[in-house]
Amino acid sequence: MRTRLSPLATAIALALGSLPALAADEKTGNEQESSGQAIETVTVTGKYAVDESIDTATGLGLTLRETPQSVTVLTAERIKDQNLNNLVDTVNNAVGISSSQLDNVRNSLQSRGFDINNYQIDGVPLSWSLSGDSGETSADVSIYERVEFVRGATGLLTGVGDPSASINLVRKKASHTDLTGYVDVDAGSWGKTQTTADIASGLNESGSLRGRLVARYLDSESHKDDFSEQQNVVYGVIEGDLTENTLLRIGGHYQNRNPRGAAWGALPALYSDGTATDWDVSKTTGLDWTRWETTSENYFATVNHVFANGWDLKINYNHLAYEKESRLVLLSGALDRETGEGLYAQRYRAFGDTEQDSYDLQLKGDYQLFGRQHEFVLGALHSEQEGGTSTYDPDPLGGNTGWDSVPVGNYYEWGDLPEPDWTENATVRDDNETSQTGYYASTRLSFSDRFKVIAGGRLASWDRQRTYYGAVSDYGDDDVFVPYFGALYDLTEQHRLYASYTEIFTPQNNKDASGDYLDPLTGTNTEVGLKSTFLDDRLQTSVALFHIEQDNLAVVDPDYIPTPEQASAYNAAQGTESDGFEAEVIGRIADGWDISAGYSRFEAEDADGLEVNTTYPRKQFKLFTTYQFVDSLPALTIGGGVNWQSDIYAEGSGNRLEQDAYSLVNLMARYDIRDNMYLQMNVENALDEKYYNYLTAGYYNQYSYGTPRNATLRFSYNF
Repeated sequence: MRTRLSPLATAIALALGSLPALAADEKTGNEQESSGQAIETVTVTGKYAVDESIDTATGLGLTLRETPQSVTVLTAERIKDQNLNNLVDTVNNAVGISSSQLDNVRNSLQSRGFDINNYQIDGVPLSWSLSGDSGETSADVSIYERVEFVRGATGLLTGVGDPSASINLVRKKASHTDLTGYVDVDAGSWGKTQTTADIASGLNESGSLRGRLVARYLDSESHKDDFSEQQNVVYGVIEGDLTENTLLRIGGHYQNRNPRGAAWGALPALYSDGTATDWDVSKTTGLDWTRWETTSENYFATVNHVFANGWDLKINYNHLAYEKESRLVLLSGALDRETGEGLYAQRYRAFGDTEQDSYDLQLKGDYQLFGRQHEFVLGALHSEQEGGTSTYDPDPLGGNTGWDSVPVGNYYEWGDLPEPDWTENATVRDDNETSQTGYYASTRLSFSDRFKVIAGGRLASWDRQRTYYGAVSDYGDDDVFVPYFGALYDLTEQHRLYASYTEIFTPQNNKDASGDYLDPLTGTNTEVGLKSTFLDDRLQTSVALFHIEQDNLAVVDPDYIPTPEQASAYNAAQGTESDGFEAEVIGRIADGWDISAGYSRFEAEDADGLEVNTTYPRKQFKLFTTYQFVDSLPALTIGGGVNWQSDIYAEGSGNRLEQDAYSLVNLMARYDIRDNMYLQMNVENALDEKYYNYLTAGYYNQYSYGTPRNATLRFSYNF
């Protein structure tokens, strides 16, 4: 039979083929669907709770209740209701996860007292760019179906055993054989305009070839002086059923973010006399000529084959490329309260790129042993990442390292510092290569209908070669074994006890004040908990207790004075322990009433009883709920929530900066004009709370303010 392509097939093929061209212009899951069957299904119980098979923790494709760790999933409905646009937005609304915004591009993400360094796309482990300044943590989420958070160590799949959490971004799939999609138009505070389109369809008469195209354009100013940004996102994917049991998926995305008036670092927190500053939330360290443009491209291919015996083979290839180009100013010094003078500006211009190729193979299925059925997974991963950064120096300083600074003058009248002339030739400052190889295996043994045990491990090798400001380093480890154990016991059909244990091992590129690399991070992660369902599985709850032990935890040395060769230094904290508790409830309480709520707390101290990572909130409470007036006015849905966190502080060089506990209130309302059209209003920080979302003390005493009250109105058309 002759294959006939629809007009959408041509559009998606052109979009995929033109991704590199788009990039050039700008510079000047785990699911398988086939035409005949759904290999894995998603059962949605309400809008926020799912009975979802995930690979993020064990690779076995278990549901949330079958996974012996704490898991939170932000569904497409939740993302839509709260108008969440980027990865940080999802982090700030996930139980037990927090973030700090270092500046307009860089964010640090945390859980259980430690940084999150692992993330995955469709269950395949990937790496941030080395310096974290290529915009990955600000990645747009319009191209993802959902975001999964597994708290605790996931070294079985990610290759390193960070005890914080792992984030899995699940791409949108091309599963529809009929034309479907939506177009959203947003208008918001500070002149924000945003348009999003998501179109999917079958591409031939039989439906064996399907495609999906997602695009978004954002143009917005900001509450901060001189700051604005434009963003373009394009994503395309094509799926084809090669046979009844074999699926081929290819696709790619392109994202360009171009902030103008970008800041590097944060606001001065102290005057020279030691008293605290109090700036307006619009105050910035950026200028009208500062830039921090980032571009990311991702191309991927997946082959998924289901054998006659039900075993599932998946082969993945991912190519990631990040580019960055910046012109920035970093402020330091002692600010005079009366004159506004005393600060110095380091002017910095740089460009760089990071590329990563990763190959992943996974085989999973079930087998019979002693009259019972058990599951297993085998996998292998290899990735190569290389990157570099080059800088220009301000003329006529020729030959400097870019560290030279000029007086700012009166910072109260900030905004007149001109862009310097730059040297004609750039100097390579950072050149690095990282390779990682891992082999893992895991099995779930069913000892009875109620009692199951998961056992597995990973053999990991990791190596990095780097030349940074002339300093050459080569470090890593080979054939390190990371074990994983879990157990689950059903008290009743609705209540399941679980326990899990894994070891922690992470090579580190952090240096101490002498310039020596810290030893690898080692330790253990233990968790016990109870997962339950109520109201015919519409409402899900989980309660978890965890204990983490670590040696060689990298903690910022607050007394270190930066140099051109080494901007920061760390101490290796020994005997660090983190103990905590998490509770979450999610699902549908009654017809039309959906809720997501959770509380988390931890205590993290070193062997001397001193608190570590004190800028990470020890306690958090997050609530969001919506109610549709099903009986009286079904076209209307209202919602709201609150995100509360406890106090935080930063100490260094005899200074202490504090942020008291605070709450952010968010509201929403949606009205269905017709079955396929709606208007939605979201108000964030409705009470206009003024708060810090970043603190640092030591050589730099700085803070950043969080976003004040803002609103977005959306018109959505669905077809």
